[in-house]
Amino acid sequence: MGPPDAESDWISASRNGDPVAIESLIKSHQRMLHALAFRMTGSMADAEDLTQETLIQAFQQIDRFRGESAFGSWLYRIAVNKCLNWRNREQRRSALHEQWSRDHERPSPSDDPETRPVQDALAKLHPKQRAAIVLTVFEEKSHAEAARLLGCSETTVSWRVFSAKRKLRRWLSAGKARHE
Repeated sequence: MGPPDAESDWISASRNGDPVAIESLIKSHQRMLHALAFRMTGSMADAEDLTQETLIQAFQQIDRFRGESAFGSWLYRIAVNKCLNWRNREQRRSALHEQWSRDHERPSPSDDPETRPVQDALAKLHPKQRAAIVLTVFEEKSHAEAARLLGCSETTVSWRVFSAKRKLRRWLSAGKARHE
């Protein structure tokens, strides 16, 4: 971050739409905002999205910054609110995924030794991973379609599928080893 008077100049110039000033403010605070968002979400992709949303909102509302606190503190408050709202959305989304999984679980006969272990392993997955696997593997949706349905990025779906498959392989191979 530059000297305090340089930051004040950047803020004034940003209010007038100066792209160089806006870029300077972004560069001086982006890392701090990203670190906060990552610690709040545990996800690089979500942290990047939330950092971008924070900066967009800040520059849309820069006229509301009154200078009663440091500009970084003002940005930090916006970022914390974005992260808390994200957490609430994620909790609601997770509950919906879990409910959807329960409502749409295809019952498999308990005497079918082929499908029961798979169903049991699927039930052990985190609801978000289970939803990604069900949509992409069992429902044969593309990662892009699954992302739209789950309200997340295609990268997030890919990561959830990758993680879920790794867990399923481990669980299912451990189960086979016990039964042999």
